[in-house]
Amino acid sequence: MSTLQTQALALFSGLPAPERFHVHARAFSAPLEAVARRAPAGASIADVGCGHGLLSALLALEDPARQVVGVDPDPRKVMWASRALGRLPNVHIEVGTVERLAETREGQFDAAVVCDVLYLLPEARWPAFFATVRRLLRPGGRFLLKEAEGAGSWKHYKCLAQEWVMVKLLRRTQAGGALVLQPRETLQALLRQAGFEVRETVALDRGYTTPHILYVAQAPGAAPASG
Repeated sequence: MSTLQTQALALFSGLPAPERFHVHARAFSAPLEAVARRAPAGASIADVGCGHGLLSALLALEDPARQVVGVDPDPRKVMWASRALGRLPNVHIEVGTVERLAETREGQFDAAVVCDVLYLLPEARWPAFFATVRRLLRPGGRFLLKEAEGAGSWKHYKCLAQEWVMVKLLRRTQAGGALVLQPRETLQALLRQAGFEVRETVALDRGYTTPHILYVAQAPGAAPASG
């Protein structure tokens, strides 16, 4: 475990045992630190679908000059995230959706991160979702999208089974869709249709039993000065 991950998990030590377990499981099952390290330095960042706030914590701790706004539609998760991250002056967590955030803070972010959210939405909403994320960003803003790849592998089907348990059986996660994973070509095409330039597509599944993949995309216009 890295120093950054240790620091982030320590923030959740005061939460009830089930919530701590959920956060620790998330930390060890997803390459969130790899996502955080690709976010721009000193940037204002929207963490859409932040859940308990682990990625928001990693983003804020890695670079205190960043300003992170996390939104999630689940009031229970936002409550725990706010309690855990309340000591970080550069993080704000609120109940909301990407649509609501775009209404109140359109064009105010240098970057947006979305991790393991898209598959929970109906596929018909994906194009509009990407278009709304673009509305959050300043010209040249960075979009980091981390999802599980639907490549028909054993990791693909294991991921779907795991998420079925979390969503349908344990009801730990809210979903409005059919838990669908798509191949990288489909998401790359949708990102381009929304006006993004796909700069990098990175497989992050080494050492994991989930087919993690990260899309690094850029909104049109000049990139912000942060690196």
